[in-house]
Amino acid sequence: MKVLVVSDSHGDRAILVELIERYKDKVDQLFHCGDSELDPTDPIWKSMLTVKGNMDFNADYELTQLIDVKGERIFMTHGHHHDVNYSMQNLVYAAEEQNAQFAFFGHTHQAGVEKINTILVLNPGSISQPRGQYLIPTYAVIESNDQQIEVCYYNRAHKAIEELSCRFSKNG
Repeated sequence: MKVLVVSDSHGDRAILVELIERYKDKVDQLFHCGDSELDPTDPIWKSMLTVKGNMDFNADYELTQLIDVKGERIFMTHGHHHDVNYSMQNLVYAAEEQNAQFAFFGHTHQAGVEKINTILVLNPGSISQPRGQYLIPTYAVIESNDQQIEVCYYNRAHKAIEELSCRFSKNG
């Protein structure tokens, strides 16, 4: 499985179009973890799955998505309803209840990834308004096989950010 995860674009439609065009036929799925500030009927959502962020005011967006990609189950949400500013525990519980192996979220605008219990918890950061330790607009590409999960973060120029990239064993 190979997927791209982006979040918190806050009206910057052009970067989403760029990501779709760049990664077309290179990833199995594109995810947007909310706060796009785009209309839910925008044609862009034919190429990218999304959820409702706290700045997406249209009720037609889903609060969460549960997606199976090549045998991997992914739980996606924006994060604000799971108190991700304080703890990952509610997010992990929600992913575990859905038998997901991955939990993708946004909201904090801070890139980060960790494995909690059996769940890979990932925030791609904000592609438009980064916060926290790494003030670089980011998105993430996740590759998973039977042995490991590789996470690589990229900046808007599509250059890998080595200090954020990492690998996780599937067995531990």
